[in-house]
Amino acid sequence: MAVKIRLARHGAKKKPFYRIVVADSRYPREGRFLENVGTYNPMVDPAQVTLKTDRITYWMEKGAIPTDTVNSLLKKEGFGKSAAPSA
Repeated sequence: MAVKIRLARHGAKKKPFYRIVVADSRYPREGRFLENVGTYNPMVDPAQVTLKTDRITYWMEKGAIPTDTVNSLLKKEGFGKSAAPSA
């Protein structure tokens, strides 16, 4: 099972709101997920990001790989030196 940390889109048309979720890569974008680990709201200035850093660390230790977008959000929030796991 390839686990990814990625964005799941919610909100109304032209008013996106994203949840940062841990999901199997085979699940659809708004489909099943294993755990909700944060949110991202690009509609406010500056963009609002909330993270459950302990849960993100847990999943990354288990082998979850953040997508490029989530990786850039994690770096902006100062989540360690690099959000990518050292494999």
